[in-house]
Amino acid sequence: MKVLFWGTPAFALPALLSLAEEGHDVVGVVTQPDRPAGRGRALSVSPVKEEALTMGVPILQPERARGDEFIASIRALEPDISVVVAFGQILKPEVLAVPRLGSINIHASLLPELRGAAPIQWAVARGHETTGVTIMRMEAGLDSGPMILRVEEPIGPDESASELGVRLAEIGAEALVETLALMEAGSATETVQDHDRATYAPKVDRETARVDWTLPAEEVARLIRGMDDVPGAWSPLGARCPVKLYRSQVVVDASGEPGTVLAADPQGGVLVACGSGAVRLGEVQPQGKRRMGAGEWVRGRGVAAGDRFGVDA
Repeated sequence: MKVLFWGTPAFALPALLSLAEEGHDVVGVVTQPDRPAGRGRALSVSPVKEEALTMGVPILQPERARGDEFIASIRALEPDISVVVAFGQILKPEVLAVPRLGSINIHASLLPELRGAAPIQWAVARGHETTGVTIMRMEAGLDSGPMILRVEEPIGPDESASELGVRLAEIGAEALVETLALMEAGSATETVQDHDRATYAPKVDRETARVDWTLPAEEVARLIRGMDDVPGAWSPLGARCPVKLYRSQVVVDASGEPGTVLAADPQGGVLVACGSGAVRLGEVQPQGKRRMGAGEWVRGRGVAAGDRFGVDA
């Protein structure tokens, strides 16, 4: 099958690789334009573009994936189908309709739950015990198209969004291959979503990821795991710069003023009081520094018992 692939982050790579491994003809890759990144603001290419360069396939990087000129460029590739995986732009119906078999999407949730830009992050942050991957036909609505295949996957009790994302990317790639095989055999079925059961997973940003220490420890821990590693849960520490927080675990038999560091141990990490209970931090990233173990941070005198998170400089 001749496939036009749309994707940008590393999450999309297993799907792209699986297409080539299964013998599909990737006629082109559409990915986001190169963006300035890092302290030097040098242009950075997407993980999908890096792989497409290795594969030697045509690459398109539109600022906006729309308009007559762009549509003509993808039509010239003569794709049978478009496969979209975390591309990063909303596609118009006229773009979705270019391939003769239309366009399908790998969505990292069990639709109709968690429609939107950040289903993995919100599945963890909201305390879901299971999630999964849905292969759906794309239409004008937000992740509202008919479902072709759904694969359920449990979420570990202390699993972060980044860890879960790695697993779902591989599951999505396998589900994509199965879906295309069903379509080629003419045996794929499409199930309309129950729109009354839809929930939403909006894009996360820096403000979303700020920790509110007055919440119960379980909610704080889930937020920290859910925002790992982008954008990264964070909190100001006294008058010092904000610190990103990772590897959270709930400690129920501890208490104190919310945001107070109850213990800072080179072996045991950093224990911080919440509205009820406390959260133990396994890793941190102080502003301008690399991500590190909480014990290393303690040994470097970055934090001590009695310090207070959640207080702006």
